[in-house]
Amino acid sequence: MSENVERTSIDQLTSGVRAPGERRDATSEGGMGSWVEAVGREAVIACDRLVRIYSTAGIEVQALQGLDLLVETGELTALVGASGSGKSTLLNILAGLDTPTAGQARVAGHDLLTMRTTDRLGYRRSVVGFLWQQTGRNLFSHLTAAENVAMPMRLAGLRRAKRRSRANELLDLVGVGYCADRMPAQMSGGEQQRVAIGIALANQPAVLLADEPTGELDSESADQVFGAMRTANAELGVTILVVTHDPQVSAQVRRTIAIRDGRISTEVLRRTTVDDQGEAADVAQEYSVLDRAGRLQIPRDFIETLRMRDRVLLALEPDHVGVWPDTASPPSRASTPRAAHGQGGRGGQAGREDPVPGTGDDQP
Repeated sequence: MSENVERTSIDQLTSGVRAPGERRDATSEGGMGSWVEAVGREAVIACDRLVRIYSTAGIEVQALQGLDLLVETGELTALVGASGSGKSTLLNILAGLDTPTAGQARVAGHDLLTMRTTDRLGYRRSVVGFLWQQTGRNLFSHLTAAENVAMPMRLAGLRRAKRRSRANELLDLVGVGYCADRMPAQMSGGEQQRVAIGIALANQPAVLLADEPTGELDSESADQVFGAMRTANAELGVTILVVTHDPQVSAQVRRTIAIRDGRISTEVLRRTTVDDQGEAADVAQEYSVLDRAGRLQIPRDFIETLRMRDRVLLALEPDHVGVWPDTASPPSRASTPRAAHGQGGRGGQAGREDPVPGTGDDQP
């Protein structure tokens, strides 16, 4: 019996079949296009029930489990999560370095599920820029900083004079114009990463993807690198999605997305408020994310504090939903508590987070 249940859940996960009791609304009937049109027309990154399954020695590893994501044009967004949570898998798919198993993923209008192999090179060359954590993967050691920045433009067929002019402009933009004639070995790690940002922006991509760009830098260099990304976002309007473990980086963006067990779990939104005295203050609010199937992940510390496991009781109130562990009796109210219907996490069971095995790169 358990084998059949597991097979059914995987089939539903990968095919988009409606789970028992799941409501179909107008946004899910028309597929990816209608959902994006209904929810976020300005999204430059749109993932709809995205799935990535790896198979190793007959064992299936579900790195992404029906992930939904919208990132609008011009956003500077941080993506955080524990090792193995699926964030690097997501970044590789968006970069065109990996292919999703099922679902939909679109970047700047390009469908990454159906994209042909011959089209991926052009996509990576002109639609997205990518910044690796290791500086050695971003620069050619035998080229100067200016030559490194000019290389993507050369491959795209841009004339020499325009390549040279834009390379110098980009190096000035990220604050390392003085490094134009230096070889990578003559630059610090922070300078190399800022040059790498220039390389990633050379062909005017719609999206810049960065995988732990400050992970190997000291705090001062990290601030300079992230400052360069903020400048590029503000002056060029490029959308930036950065994977990071650095709380100083995630605290400097307006939106921080947390991924857990292959799905978006929470988001932190930051805004500036002004009080009656005219004093400005930054306010951060964390939200749990409700996906299209009605699932949300209860924060781990909530689960541990209330000792939730297996099942929870739900009660619909006039302005909120109450949640209680199944060992507790909810307060007497006009509403009637009801058991979870199998749509929270996996099977609607609290405390079972089904960790995705794998390496720090989210792949076996």
